Amino acid sequence: MRLRTQTAVAVASFALVAAAALAADSKPMAKDMPADPKAVAAATGMSEADLHAMMAAAMPGPQHQHLAKMVGDWTFTNTFWMGPGAPPQTSTGTMHAEAMMGGRYVEHHWMGSMMGQPFEGRGTDGYDNVSKMWVNSWIDNMGTGILNGSGTCNDAMSTCTYMSKMWDPTTGKETSMKSVITWVSDNEFHNEMYGPAPDGKEMKMMEIVARRKPM
Repeated sequence: MRLRTQTAVAVASFALVAAAALAADSKPMAKDMPADPKAVAAATGMSEADLHAMMAAAMPGPQHQHLAKMVGDWTFTNTFWMGPGAPPQTSTGTMHAEAMMGGRYVEHHWMGSMMGQPFEGRGTDGYDNVSKMWVNSWIDNMGTGILNGSGTCNDAMSTCTYMSKMWDPTTGKETSMKSVITWVSDNEFHNEMYGPAPDGKEMKMMEIVARRKPM
């Protein structure tokens, strides 16, 4: 019985999300989906209330419209500090971002240099309608892990603070990281990253200033 229920949920999820994706791809922020909840409910044995909840969870909203501001081509300057009192080091690069899956996510690809070495990173940002949290993930060629974060934004969605966990290669232990993203305008945003200093206190480790490339 449990397996049949799980299968029904999976089938219903696929049907509703597929319909939502088709609607969103033709009209990125559509409010309605073409799937007939009664028909899907009859086919899967699920309640219409559960199906409506799944539909709401899959529908892009204002938060996803805000994420779409990142779509396009950018240049950035990266300033980072190796430790308290250490002189800042700087580098530059480019970033390209695209919307994915009907505007539900934004994927961004960063290229540049760090400490004289080529740098490449990829991130995916989204907003989870169920948890009401902003979510992201990050990978780069400076490690082999996947960084996952979640956070909140102010009402204007101009400043967002994410918390994440990562494994520190110098200690072999898990540590906390904080990222504060501030939109200065539609064409400029800053990302400040904080982590623990050797004494355990929080220190600013990196700041990225990104500006949209002129059209």
